[in-house]
Amino acid sequence: MKPKKENSDKRLKKEKPVTMAHDMWVLRLYVAGQTPKALTAFKNLKKICEEQLMGKYSIEVIDLLINPQLGSEYQILALPTLVRKLPVPVRKIIGDLSDTERVLVGLDLVPR
Repeated sequence: MKPKKENSDKRLKKEKPVTMAHDMWVLRLYVAGQTPKALTAFKNLKKICEEQLMGKYSIEVIDLLINPQLGSEYQILALPTLVRKLPVPVRKIIGDLSDTERVLVGLDLVPR
């Protein structure tokens, strides 16, 4: 009697760890000059990134007073506005980012 081959055809593959699309976060903060609200938004964003993204982020501040045409790409209507370019999908958050929980949910850093 032949011994049975157990799972010879159904070998389990060890899955490689999935490389998260969240490896690098690309964030844009749209502002209109260095107003108190814009400075607060940048400070709050920087704090959140340092605590949550552990160095895997880049922040680009775009001053629409200097380059107003740059606001048309993401249809920026209110300022300050944070745009998460990467990871996709693109997300927008309006305001000074002082509501940390709302920002974390908006960026998909914590579940809703």
